[in-house]
Amino acid sequence: MDKHGVFRVFSKRITKENFKSILVQNIVPIMFVILCLVAVRWSGKPLAFLLQEVVFRMSRNSFLVLSLVIPVMAGLGLNFGLVIGAMAGQAGLIFVAARQIPGVLGLLTACLVALPLALGLGYMIGRIMNMARGREMIAGMILGFFMNGVYQLVFLFGIGTVIPFSNKSMILPSGIGLRNTVELGTIRWVLDELLMVRIGPVRVPLATLALSAVLEVLITWLYRTKLGQDIRAIGQDMRVSQVAGIQVDRTRIVAMMISTVLGAFGQIIFLQNIGTLNVYDSHGQIATFAIAAILVGGATVSRATVGQALLGTFLFHLLFIVSPYAGQNLLGSAQVGEYFRVFVAYAIIAVSLALHSMQRARAQAAQKH
Repeated sequence: MDKHGVFRVFSKRITKENFKSILVQNIVPIMFVILCLVAVRWSGKPLAFLLQEVVFRMSRNSFLVLSLVIPVMAGLGLNFGLVIGAMAGQAGLIFVAARQIPGVLGLLTACLVALPLALGLGYMIGRIMNMARGREMIAGMILGFFMNGVYQLVFLFGIGTVIPFSNKSMILPSGIGLRNTVELGTIRWVLDELLMVRIGPVRVPLATLALSAVLEVLITWLYRTKLGQDIRAIGQDMRVSQVAGIQVDRTRIVAMMISTVLGAFGQIIFLQNIGTLNVYDSHGQIATFAIAAILVGGATVSRATVGQALLGTFLFHLLFIVSPYAGQNLLGSAQVGEYFRVFVAYAIIAVSLALHSMQRARAQAAQKH
């Protein structure tokens, strides 16, 4: 067969055997690319503006989305318990705001305060996930709601009663509970402005992006370690892993502890960019939007990579930027774009979970036959 014949056979095989599979596996990112292109076209905003917004959103959200990769790799599914790590990060920020610790020292102090809290909470989450095998995602969601109640109890009723608090400007007029909003003036943009460079019309916070890059390298390195290999083996088949001598329960707990700590640090990075902490609500949608972002990149309940996390963060937040402007230009109301992007966040999670259930049912049916 000549080379043209080989090319025709190869093209035919790609077209008939693989194209449909590739299309199905990547249908979500493909749909989002199309949505983003349409929304960018109708937003009417210049490219420089969009690039600037995307760069800042990538810098403050990438770390949070990357923290979801390890639990998926360990077979724990999408970590809705990420919100609990965010609460630990906010506790560190509240401590720093109360003490008025400035600059990089304040940022490091917030991380040091959040670290033991996140480790303890991650251990608790891991133990509960081991008792709720096969239902980790719903367990994480309900656990997040429960811990939110505990968080509200501590900061709304504990502060000023059983927990002494020296900074009176942060306490409600009644003397009990923190105010709804806490200014993070001492650490606002500390990380972002640590190494800010200008590339053309776009300002790039290199230090913040570098932290996400370091996390990417660490996750890639983890894949090659004994712990990483154990995590991946457990994600593929827990029973086989247990027979092979891997401590399944312990490894799953370690994976959840790592994710919770990364979630706490990610929330600190996120809020230092925002500059204001909404004490009782800043953590509310963190897990939902981070999970939606990683799913947009093509990740599934059982498979996620660093590349998918970054691609999803880019596409998801690009759509978030342009949808209000596109809604304004197309329908005369920016609020329509706001509703649309919230709808998309929840819809993408629902569709991904439905697809995962269908794929699992087909796999089980194939095994029976």
